[in-house]
Amino acid sequence: MKKTGVLVVAIFLACPTFAANESREQKRLEACGQVFKDIMDIPDGIPKELLNKAECVIVIPTVLKFAIGVGGDFGRGAISCRTGQHFTGHWSAPALFALEGANIGFQLGGEATDFVLLVMNPKGANSILGSKVKLGADASAAAGPKGRAAAADTDIVMKAEVLSYSRSRGLFAGISLEGSTLRSDGSANKKLYGRSLSAKEIVREGKVGVPASGRELVSLLDKKSPKNESDPVSLKE
Repeated sequence: MKKTGVLVVAIFLACPTFAANESREQKRLEACGQVFKDIMDIPDGIPKELLNKAECVIVIPTVLKFAIGVGGDFGRGAISCRTGQHFTGHWSAPALFALEGANIGFQLGGEATDFVLLVMNPKGANSILGSKVKLGADASAAAGPKGRAAAADTDIVMKAEVLSYSRSRGLFAGISLEGSTLRSDGSANKKLYGRSLSAKEIVREGKVGVPASGRELVSLLDKKSPKNESDPVSLKE
């Protein structure tokens, strides 16, 4: 009995060590999955018809107990895109991404906020995956319409390469992030995957599989939007 008691205590003391071994990057990916799930459960949230026409989705979680996220004007999250030459396959392994810009803090008034960005065409996807981009300059951006009745063929939706949404204190809305920048988080991707990889190599070239911490996000994307419903002609331009 005494030996059994010692064994139980030893296992109990070891558990926090195992939890502590989970990296910041893994926690960030897990948070991306949870935030995306929560936002997709909002009744008047992101219109499914828009999600079904998106080539990539970027999730930036911020309200996290382990202090990863927006610190006034800086957020860290992940991007996943549909695979295949013309973005018609399943959703890819996630690449870690960063959202930066004083414009964010100004709009949020210092509130912690979650973001979801839809990348609506191949041009926008290739631009974002290729280099650091400034929203509104390098890639056209707009506040995303919300609700089940939101039209997907309005001028603002048709012209935007990136549609952005925010959630703060339970309030969900489209938000303009013009002036902010998006870039691949190279050092974080190296820590997550164990070697230096560009966002394009992760997302478009399939050089790594989906890590355990990213499975919830990718499986939700596959479940919520298994098929790209964009105009096939637009995907080949």
